[in-house]
Amino acid sequence: MAAGLPCSGTPLTDHKWTAVCPATAVSVCQAGAMTMNTTVEWEQRCAALWEAFEDCDAAEFRSRIEALAAELPEGHAVAAFELASAYDATDLGERAVAHYRKALDGGLDGDRRRQAVIQLASTLRTLGDPQAGADLLLAEREQTSDHLDDAVTAFLALAFVDLGREREAAALALGALARHLPCYNVSLARYAAAVADPAPNG
Repeated sequence: MAAGLPCSGTPLTDHKWTAVCPATAVSVCQAGAMTMNTTVEWEQRCAALWEAFEDCDAAEFRSRIEALAAELPEGHAVAAFELASAYDATDLGERAVAHYRKALDGGLDGDRRRQAVIQLASTLRTLGDPQAGADLLLAEREQTSDHLDDAVTAFLALAFVDLGREREAAALALGALARHLPCYNVSLARYAAAVADPAPNG
């Protein structure tokens, strides 16, 4: 299973997260123009569906998300993202990819945009294209920095493993871990860099 469920920071098993959608209170349309906003009530129902993920079978869950997404205007990027996540979380990765791309191309913003990049990259890796996943994540690391940095790094490390770049993968993982240790942060960061670029023998 790919990393299909939107991130709330609460880990489950098998690459899954409990999905708590952020609540934003703006109408989905303003003066007839498409926006990426949703209502608080819609977000609450979205969160409730993801929280009940373990209690639904795959087909039922997809059906519920599809019905919720259909309430938003056609082409809405948030709807595409939620559909992609639902397909991904229920082992329909190939179907998810198109919706992730649609969401990103449609102007997805906020936390969902970065989640979509991470999830798309992970799904591409599990579908057998780790290079495409790595390329997305490398570009993402250059684009911005926020509370999802370690998630970007972790999935990039997985892609590097699949590409036979195990030393770089280990260095990425250790470098990310170094920031969270109660001590030895500087030492571990230096050792991690050395793992990625070892000194020549002799």
